[in-house]
Amino acid sequence: MIKKAQKEDLEKILELQYLAYRSEAKLFGNMDIPPLKQTIEEVYDEFHKGTILKAVNDEGGIIGSVRAYQEKGTVYIGKLMVHPKMQKKGIGTKLLLEIENEYPNQRYELFTSTKSISNIRLYEKLGYKIFKEEVVSQELQFVYLQKI
Repeated sequence: MIKKAQKEDLEKILELQYLAYRSEAKLFGNMDIPPLKQTIEEVYDEFHKGTILKAVNDEGGIIGSVRAYQEKGTVYIGKLMVHPKMQKKGIGTKLLLEIENEYPNQRYELFTSTKSISNIRLYEKLGYKIFKEEVVSQELQFVYLQKI
């Protein structure tokens, strides 16, 4: 089930983020990536700036999450994550579609690393198209995708 996150969910969502983004960090052999360094205060800021959704299991445990905010006609989507043991079950797809429903009829933008092939495949399957790449370092490149 997908629901809007409440303030009291944010610490659990940050714990899930630390767990879920370890696999992303391993792609680069570098655990020093922003999602693994984010503070609870920064998550509270994102909560107040936009929308955070959570996916919960039958027991009410948080197994996935996504965040978004709108600025100048574009909805910026980020931190789409699913618990590693719950991946490949459609939860990420449901989260992404539901965050789009929160901001209907907009331009949506998100990004991921070029090494995150399964993420890119998911986004493209849902209608996102690559429109920009950015070299951050020798090891790290981002690909930006949009859906109009």
